Amino acid sequence: MEQENMIVTEELVGVRLDKVLNESFEDYSRSYLQQLIKEGRVLINGQVAKANYKCRLNDQIEINIPEPEVLDVIPEEMDLDIVYQDDYVIVVNKPENMVVHPAPGSMSGTLVNGLMAQVTDLSGINGVLRPGIVHRIDKDTSGLLMVAKNDVAHESLVNQLVEKTVTRRYVALVHGVIPHDNGTIDAPIGRDPKDRKKMAVVESGKHAVTHFKVLQRFKEFTLIECRLETGRTHQIRVHMRYIGYPLAGDPQYGPRKTIGAEHGQFLHAKVLGFVHPKTEEYMEFSAPIPTYFEEALANLQK
Repeated sequence: MEQENMIVTEELVGVRLDKVLNESFEDYSRSYLQQLIKEGRVLINGQVAKANYKCRLNDQIEINIPEPEVLDVIPEEMDLDIVYQDDYVIVVNKPENMVVHPAPGSMSGTLVNGLMAQVTDLSGINGVLRPGIVHRIDKDTSGLLMVAKNDVAHESLVNQLVEKTVTRRYVALVHGVIPHDNGTIDAPIGRDPKDRKKMAVVESGKHAVTHFKVLQRFKEFTLIECRLETGRTHQIRVHMRYIGYPLAGDPQYGPRKTIGAEHGQFLHAKVLGFVHPKTEEYMEFSAPIPTYFEEALANLQK
């Protein structure tokens, strides 16, 4: 176990412990230092301290850094579609039918397994099973994801998600013909009380907002573009079902009789934009819809 030590000087008297650590140990991210405090690994004068402790003159601060966890995720060679990569961030176009990160009982075949075979550095903030993962898209949703290569980049990207400044636009095919050209769904999402494996619009849920516009109408379906203001689990799938236009190919939230169910829901994360963690320049990327999605639209056109 590694140990960091410091003594509180006059200019830090009265300052909260978490702020003192953040200003004094630049090699560690703010969230990691907060985690160490919560785990009781930060001592003041030999006693476990809380984040809101106001430091006093000559306090002796001791930080016990745990040994890095042994990574159990096995790198796997995959033909990943990496759209962009530098020392801070990766943008990858995830195919449908691929889980983003491993979980107990499903430790292989994920995007993280593939990334680890190609990338030596991924941020460690999200732990052993989710290195670099800032946000997720569902297994059967295709499209763009941003991945952090270090903790500084990770915090920057997460903050942008929290502040709702990340551009995320999806293309979706839904059942039914939507009569109006644009719409906004503002309805809270939480666990479905009737089925804990599903999400639903519930009063006790978290704030969720989806904006959509119609791209094309077919006889029994509508192609739409959705812009996410929030990022709740299954948000687009739940919101579109809520207003009566469930996604095509979605056996969980759509009708039993649908099209393309072997691929999952027709949902593609087409556009992703964010401010680069280092250069602070806005970057935007686009990925075309998958072949099976194109073919389905061509059949509907006929």
